[in-house]
Amino acid sequence: MTLLEHIREPRDLKALPEERMDELAEEIREFLVQAVARTGGHLGPNLGVVELTIALHRVFDSPTDRILWDTGHQSYVHKLLTGRQDFSKLRAKGGLSGYPSRAESPHDIIENSHASTALAWADGLAKANQVRGRDDHVVAVIGDGALTGGMAWEALNNIAAAKDRPLIIVVNDNGRSDAPTVGGLASHLNTFRTTEGYEKFLAWGKDVLQRTPVVGRSLYESLHGAKKGFKDTFAPQGMFEDLGLKYIGPIDGHDIEAVESALRRAAGFHGPVLVHCLTERGRGHQPALEDDAEHFHTVGVMDPLTCAPVTPVAAPSWTSVFGDEMVRIGAEREDVVALTAAMLQPLGLDRFARAYPDRVWDVGIAEQHAAVSAAGLATGGLHPVFAVHATFLNRAFDQVLMDVALHRCGVTFVLDRAGITGTDGASHHGMWDLSMLGVVPGLRIAAPRDADQLRAELREALDVADAPTVIRYPKETVGDPVPAVARIGGVDVLHRTPQPDVLLVAVGVMAPVCLRVAELLAARGVDATVVDPRWVKPVDPALAPLAAQHALVAVVEDNCRTGGVGSAIDQALRDADVDVPLRSFGIPEQFLGHARRGELLADLGLTPAEIAGRISAVLSRRNAASARKEDIS
Repeated sequence: MTLLEHIREPRDLKALPEERMDELAEEIREFLVQAVARTGGHLGPNLGVVELTIALHRVFDSPTDRILWDTGHQSYVHKLLTGRQDFSKLRAKGGLSGYPSRAESPHDIIENSHASTALAWADGLAKANQVRGRDDHVVAVIGDGALTGGMAWEALNNIAAAKDRPLIIVVNDNGRSDAPTVGGLASHLNTFRTTEGYEKFLAWGKDVLQRTPVVGRSLYESLHGAKKGFKDTFAPQGMFEDLGLKYIGPIDGHDIEAVESALRRAAGFHGPVLVHCLTERGRGHQPALEDDAEHFHTVGVMDPLTCAPVTPVAAPSWTSVFGDEMVRIGAEREDVVALTAAMLQPLGLDRFARAYPDRVWDVGIAEQHAAVSAAGLATGGLHPVFAVHATFLNRAFDQVLMDVALHRCGVTFVLDRAGITGTDGASHHGMWDLSMLGVVPGLRIAAPRDADQLRAELREALDVADAPTVIRYPKETVGDPVPAVARIGGVDVLHRTPQPDVLLVAVGVMAPVCLRVAELLAARGVDATVVDPRWVKPVDPALAPLAAQHALVAVVEDNCRTGGVGSAIDQALRDADVDVPLRSFGIPEQFLGHARRGELLADLGLTPAEIAGRISAVLSRRNAASARKEDIS
């Protein structure tokens, strides 16, 4: 039986001899590589926090002591040490979440999967402890990448204001977020990495001076009193101390004994303390340490030895189609520039960056800043493209509304992973963007159905200079082209019959689903027209007269039904005095768990068979009601 198999809760870890901790760390790394290779998941971040997590659970008493993870994708080791060692269905339906989950364990305090939030949580929990007279610890583990987020610094400002309120901040400094950490803070932390001789210098000085006759001790005490100056000279951690935070570090984050010692010192201090740990992302697995280590932030199913994908993807992804088109556009238009929030490669902008390095900016995990900076770029005569995961644009809604839209700035937001994303769970589904952005005056939203439409609609967006535009697409491979048989106004007609009963409005990638619905309805004697609005905001005026020719309108979208495209079209039809009944098929107002996209769509009834059945039922009820009226008359 391995050491890891003996651990069912943190107290089992504390019972193990200290000299066996390195052996346990190696077992955990081997487990992670083998388990994540079978299921896919966040490999690199977790390999980097093995010793740090062991030390945290040896020093603190979770869940009485609250350990908060920012971001949660580095919590796999934490799960292993708190009784969750069945990784066979990691991130799959019915299996472990890839992030902390309250439903799984009382050791998971917050389910945050959006970066830079844990310090604000910690501030609130520490205040609650103070009000209630509790003396348990609050420990927030935050990566150096997450520290580039403005929310983290707002929290630090508040945390440091209360010098008598215990709170421990552990900075996991590996020099990377989803990509190499950028910005002034990153440069500051990198300086720490170059001053490893600082602690050795102080230790040597103390030893030599205290052994110097007569003046040695007094000289040492004078120098010790001036330690702030020495620290600023040799390791500028004064930045944190100037905020009012006690600073401990930098510590080798892979030296369990050193980390434990630092954490115990921090736990004994009656105020806010920052423990700075230097770690190596992907440690113990050579492929994850290569120059392209960001590829190991999240991996798919792979061979654990060669790291080659087990099932290579043949079809292009939406991300790659966007990335390639951006390079082509860049060659044609010098005014097109790009921004990303710490996700250059995952969002396909790495190719644009290689071709036009002076026209792309990675602002770190700072979506709000990116949106406003884009407004400035547009006002300065450029056309910025801000590529971001749909779920992360939620954080910048005010900036989109008040800075970009209010000022009529020609900024294009490209939302990757829109709709149901699958395995990353509730916080990563891009299911709110159409509802959220639907209220922004002047903003236009396109939802391409295939690669050709993505290329075309991206170019159309870049031709808009006096208003913000949005392009959204999902996390999956691009399907086959879906040709149009006609265009009415700006609406593409994908299928029609001479006397149709139903108008099916397909939003983006739901077009193939709607075409299949039309086939199933035809088998039941119901004819349907299938259209793709292409630009779903504003609602194309051509939809109203088209809807008036049908007995029922059905809108199918992979967005929340509340405030979604269905709601917008329904309102537009009423405003045009078109009283055709409308049914909206989309995502209910709830948080969705982790599972494959297809599984979640099936659970939500967003399958051709389910949609066709519900439409048939509506028409049957309407026909039955009409027949009763005729009988009465």
